[in-house]
Amino acid sequence: MSGAHGRRHAAGGGAHRSRGNGQSGGPGLPGHIPGPPPYAPGFPPNPAQGDADPPEWAVTESLGWDRPPPDGTPDGPPEAASDAKGPRPGASAGRVDFATEITASLVVFLVALPLCIGVAVASGVPAELGIISGVIGGLVVGAVRGSTLQVSGPAAGLAALVAETVMEFGVAMLGVIVLFSGILQIVLGLVKLGRMFQAISIAVVQGMLAGIGLPLMFSQLYPMSDAKAPGTPLENMAGVPGLIADTVTNPQALIAAGLGIVTIVLSFVWKQVPGPAKKIPAALVAVGIGIAVASLPGVEVKTLQVGNLLASVDVPGPDQLAGLADVGIITAILTFTVIASAESLFTAAAVDRMHNGPRTRYNTELIAQGAGNTVAGVLGALPITAVVARSSANVQAGAKTRLSRTLHGLWLLAFALLLPQVLALIPISVLAGVLVHSGWKLFAPEQFPKMWRQDRGEFAVMTLTTLVITATALLEGVLFGLAAGVVLAALRMSQTVIRQHIEDDTAKVVMAGNATFLRLPKLIDALEGAAASGKPRIRLDLLGVTHLDHACRSQIEEFVAQQRGAGLRVELLMPDLTRLPAAEPRGAEEEPAFTEALGPVSTEVWDYATVGTAAVGGTGPMPGGAGPGPDAEWFYLDTRPMPGVPEDRPPLMRRGRDWGE
Repeated sequence: MSGAHGRRHAAGGGAHRSRGNGQSGGPGLPGHIPGPPPYAPGFPPNPAQGDADPPEWAVTESLGWDRPPPDGTPDGPPEAASDAKGPRPGASAGRVDFATEITASLVVFLVALPLCIGVAVASGVPAELGIISGVIGGLVVGAVRGSTLQVSGPAAGLAALVAETVMEFGVAMLGVIVLFSGILQIVLGLVKLGRMFQAISIAVVQGMLAGIGLPLMFSQLYPMSDAKAPGTPLENMAGVPGLIADTVTNPQALIAAGLGIVTIVLSFVWKQVPGPAKKIPAALVAVGIGIAVASLPGVEVKTLQVGNLLASVDVPGPDQLAGLADVGIITAILTFTVIASAESLFTAAAVDRMHNGPRTRYNTELIAQGAGNTVAGVLGALPITAVVARSSANVQAGAKTRLSRTLHGLWLLAFALLLPQVLALIPISVLAGVLVHSGWKLFAPEQFPKMWRQDRGEFAVMTLTTLVITATALLEGVLFGLAAGVVLAALRMSQTVIRQHIEDDTAKVVMAGNATFLRLPKLIDALEGAAASGKPRIRLDLLGVTHLDHACRSQIEEFVAQQRGAGLRVELLMPDLTRLPAAEPRGAEEEPAFTEALGPVSTEVWDYATVGTAAVGGTGPMPGGAGPGPDAEWFYLDTRPMPGVPEDRPPLMRRGRDWGE
């Protein structure tokens, strides 16, 4: 049964039916149509049924949705509740555990510090700008009520895009781009388009992440060996053999590469270390080892160059704002807006699966991200997005409120202002190793065979998105992936069955399904085959067509006109989806029209979900006259488990008598 026509019934388990009883089914419905179930979508509750039945969404616990919210929280389905005010039902209540929140904030701080610096270095900007963005992600974004446990800051996913932008427009223009990206995010959140970013194929999302991670890994192999990357992702990949040859012949570069390799290995295996030591972030352990090795006599690896945090602030001026007339700047703003918003909201969905606390309010979170990027743009810092690594560390540390993510920004600010000399001891190769690991996690190679097993069409979209991003740029790759996803969806939606056969003196073509321009070659072959059969009569049966677009309709019109002009008798059975123009007048000697010879043929489109006894669904003659009669059956779906039926059994769609009434 079509999900668009199904009705839920909150009074019993399984699928129940209701026979027509002459009662009115609702406003504007004929009196012989059975009434809808309580709270059926699109119908107001029946006053005669009282208030005994809860709203539809309140009986969906088996799907993992929430129970009815407490007083003060708006009723409605889960998607409406996600942006509502008030705590999520089931969330822990009571006083805030300040000790746990402070501890969690320190853990997030230790994870965020090397990431902020590493992302800044990978982006080709001073390290101080990464710390400023981290501070803003904590103090500004963290204070807004959007996603309670998600932590924001400069993200490795945008490092390659920022590096390209800085290389093309300079660091001074970065602030303008980030500023107006933040303003656009706020506008998108205010007009409630936060959930729009969820309407993107998961294959495109995974392909985008892989396309970000792969170039990031190769670009960081060079600073990991104290070398300079050639430039584009393809150039970086091609230069790896030469990089290896140069590294093995340079003892200092070999030490730097060794520190990077140790960092990568620690990032993968540190969680397997027994005891409480594994709670220390692997990146922090690697930084400690790197500082110790760099301080040894005779070791001359490159270390971080850190300046004054306040002096690094660069507020955009009139000269920078004048750059908004450049089409390249506008394109960069749109790119930053889309990618940063998508990455933040996709991360929010992932973080929500990590805990049982309050769910993300997507529109509010988008406004929060926009506010953070607006402040970051004013200060000339890096763009801000939600970051999975920090968010997962926050959840694992036991945080329950926004306090922990806000405090981590305060610790970053205090550290950068009071202990900047410590940052100058960190080897750049260690930070590059941290980002190589982040790139590998973004690339997620295990997702490719998984997608291949699940859906090979989506695998093609995912792979193409990754390859195009790697070969060109992030925006071009994402747009290509979206286009590929739309084409795949269109092909799958255009499921048309066309059969051609000969019966006596008639060549018949029967078509059903969605007839779109994508199926024109198949339609033309069938029509040409019927014309070439040599039979004096052609019958085109399109009663099973549920959608006929302009291209297919025009092709059929042209074929009918040509064949009738050649003296053939063409019988055309059409549903009332589109009305074809009247054919050319036929001579008096011609046989009466097919519909006249066999009696009137109804072309009404009827809803098979409300007519239980129909032999053909979707189009054709309406059983019983103009509408469903008193014996028509309505089917209602209830996902609650039946008594005596295991709760893990999936909900089935069956007639009510199968379960007993």
